[in-house]
Amino acid sequence: MTKPFILSIIGDDQPGLVDAIASCVSDHGGNWQTSQLTHLAGKFAGIVLISLEEAEASALEEKLKTLSDRGLSVRVSQAGINAAPSIKASLAVIGPDRPGIVREISQALARRDINVLKLDSDIVPAPMTNEPLFQAAIAISFGLELDQRELEATLDTIADDMTVDIDIEFQAD
Repeated sequence: MTKPFILSIIGDDQPGLVDAIASCVSDHGGNWQTSQLTHLAGKFAGIVLISLEEAEASALEEKLKTLSDRGLSVRVSQAGINAAPSIKASLAVIGPDRPGIVREISQALARRDINVLKLDSDIVPAPMTNEPLFQAAIAISFGLELDQRELEATLDTIADDMTVDIDIEFQAD
């Protein structure tokens, strides 16, 4: 019986890393399903969801460890299943770059038991001034009991304090 596993990957970026990982997964009968891989500051990092016979997980992890000679570290973890009902929303953040933006938002979310599903951020030049502009897209989920108006008010306060715009969009059921 196949089970879901997560591969966590980080190492020095170089051609052929994805092929090396995909070959290991395939050689052990795994199926590559969903992935997010990126090049960041000379490093290759990512996560991959695969399905694999549980009996093959240890062997796959041992095979992936042989990629360490190429500067790559890969960890295999069994994926969890979260079946609790939740509401999903997305945050769009933009404003002048400054330290603490992610910390302030993430602390507010954590205090409310809000789960960050995905966070993509970047620094880009602002139109006209070319000043550094922080932008982020954050996907979140939370329990049905959360007071959405209170969350919006908190995010508005953070936006005012940090001089950024934070827009929240709740997903329809």
